[in-house]
Amino acid sequence: MNRRQLFLSTAKAAILSAFGGPWLSGAAKAQASAAAPTAASEGTIYGTAGSPDATTNIDGRVLPPTPPAFGGVIKENAKDSTSWWPPRVVPPEGAPNVLLIMTDDQGYGVSSTFGGIIPTPALDRVANAGLRYTQFHSTALCSPTRAALITGRNHHEGGFGVIAELSTGFPGYDAYIGPENATIGRILTAHGFHTSWFGKNHNTPVSQITAVGPFDQWPSGMGFEYFYGFMGGETDQWTPYLFRDHTQIFPWLDKPDYNLTTDMADEAIKYLRQTNAAAPDQPFFLYYAPGGSHSPHQPTPEWIEKFKGKFDMGWNAMRDLSWTPDLGPLAKV
Repeated sequence: MNRRQLFLSTAKAAILSAFGGPWLSGAAKAQASAAAPTAASEGTIYGTAGSPDATTNIDGRVLPPTPPAFGGVIKENAKDSTSWWPPRVVPPEGAPNVLLIMTDDQGYGVSSTFGGIIPTPALDRVANAGLRYTQFHSTALCSPTRAALITGRNHHEGGFGVIAELSTGFPGYDAYIGPENATIGRILTAHGFHTSWFGKNHNTPVSQITAVGPFDQWPSGMGFEYFYGFMGGETDQWTPYLFRDHTQIFPWLDKPDYNLTTDMADEAIKYLRQTNAAAPDQPFFLYYAPGGSHSPHQPTPEWIEKFKGKFDMGWNAMRDLSWTPDLGPLAKV
């Protein structure tokens, strides 16, 4: 079993099915060139056309969409002129909220959802109400897997043939996700979603992790509106190398019980409450990538006590609890 499971084709298929249309398909390309007008200029406008609260949908074949022409009237005298605002792009009616969770250094033998030994009741409830997928593509490395996941492309096309720290100055290995590879964050932001990234970011070139950027390869530069997490492959869970957007923060100061895994969950919940209060009709896409199961392994004392002795049987015996050769990891579900 590879170290990571990449929910790539699965996630894409699930989102396409949920949205019920071609607007998120591979035809969606991020490009700033002039193109034929899209639905932003030709499609249906909801509300009063020209008013600040008018909205529209786009087909997503060209991103960003071509700005619509000014629809008002400009005369020499203000009283003879008519104001006009372009319609705001919103997702199609019924578009779902999307929570994409990327766990670190875990395989099937971890979560109970896939027959593993560790109880994950919340994930179990989600799986029992939906589908479990068992065939994934995995790069077996951190940065490459994540680059493939957020772009929907082979990791070499996204510049991550290796982890960011081992990048070289050659195509496919330079740790740069170019503009020809739009991330899911950029695509959904262009369609009117709230987009956010919580947790691990291992897709920024090491040379760009500075207080002054450049930030084009940070989550914000990749199209995510909000970022709360750490840079690089790993961080201390007690005193993390933590950022809010582009600013380094130190929430652990004067908090002896601080733990990043707990803090990140609290911050994600707070963020969703804030966005829901401000725009309850606007769906969200939240990319949640905790690093607690990656080294350094630093669970809180109560979790250590809870699982004390649970793994004393050793690796081979534990593997047998969640795997059989004929049925695979779901045999025990």
